[in-house]
Amino acid sequence: MLRTGEGGTGPVTIGVEEEYLLVDPVSRQVSTEADKVVASAAAALGDRVTTEITRYQIEVRTDPHTSLTDLAGQLRETRAAVAHAAAGLGLRIISSGTPVLGQHVPTPITPGPRYARSVATFRALDDEQSACACHVHVGVPDETTAVLLSNHLRPWLPALIALTANSPYWNAQDTGYASWRTVNWSRWPVAGPPPYFESHAHFRDLVDGLTRAGALIDRGGLYWDIRPSHHVPTLEVRIADAAPTVDDTVLLAGCVKALATTALAAVRRARPAPRPRPEMLRAACWRAARDGLGGDTVDPHTGRLHSARAHVARLWKAVPAALSAEEAALLDTAAARLRAQGNGAQRQRAAYRRRHHLPDVVDHLIRTATDTDAVPGPPAAG
Repeated sequence: MLRTGEGGTGPVTIGVEEEYLLVDPVSRQVSTEADKVVASAAAALGDRVTTEITRYQIEVRTDPHTSLTDLAGQLRETRAAVAHAAAGLGLRIISSGTPVLGQHVPTPITPGPRYARSVATFRALDDEQSACACHVHVGVPDETTAVLLSNHLRPWLPALIALTANSPYWNAQDTGYASWRTVNWSRWPVAGPPPYFESHAHFRDLVDGLTRAGALIDRGGLYWDIRPSHHVPTLEVRIADAAPTVDDTVLLAGCVKALATTALAAVRRARPAPRPRPEMLRAACWRAARDGLGGDTVDPHTGRLHSARAHVARLWKAVPAALSAEEAALLDTAAARLRAQGNGAQRQRAAYRRRHHLPDVVDHLIRTATDTDAVPGPPAAG
């Protein structure tokens, strides 16, 4: 279980959950051997590695960190351990919001009573569940603080989607979206941007009502883009696609840490959160999922269109003041790479354009998942 700090008035603690897809390096299709890879990787990672709802997916969790440098180090070690376990079975991992090749509908579901209950309740919604995310946990002192913090962070969701979009392909097709995973998740009954909560009681009453209505099977089924965690004292920011590299994960974690640090100060001063209309916020998230960094996005406060890169630039301005000099320098390096190469979706499409060959996209994702030559690459595409 991901463990976190107590929040309080000290440095904000950050923990990360990453989800990977398992692929065959010859066919480049997703593999259903995730349980075997998890069993092997557990020798090094213990309970920080586990299976997910489909047999294609592997989930890993970090410890809580106050330092982004320490977080980056643990993420690299974790990815290397999982990649090594996969290579031992002749397989590889990729970090993408959706599979590129080999997606089967319905997806093979991992055995277990909770997943069986999900299939019975949500039916065909679980048929396309092989979508992978990167979740950032912010340590909070209590659930009341988490709810108030959610209100302050929700206007930033479109910028975070544009920044982290990494799922342009689905079922061997280009969807036309930068983050198809975001659109895929939006179909669930409790998903997308969270409501503005008037109070902690409002949050609890709404969750209880959704549970009675059968829209949730349990608190773990709150698929809002931001939610108070149901099992650890954190606020969980769930908006991002699985990040292609550790640098991308650290960039996301650093942005969330900076925004949360600023927002926590506002919460302690009882400053009201911005309150964009929910319809406009949802439209802004959709536009960011469609165009990523490559087009215009909607200002959720005004409804006007402007450059997605300009919207993300506002995010950059909020980051350095809330981070240490070392952390700001780490993020500057990751941000420079983003400006030069684009987000994950743009990099996937660039890999495809070289030969118009989808297996090249999978090869690119295999190479970037660990940023290391320690794991042998796949054979050349035919």
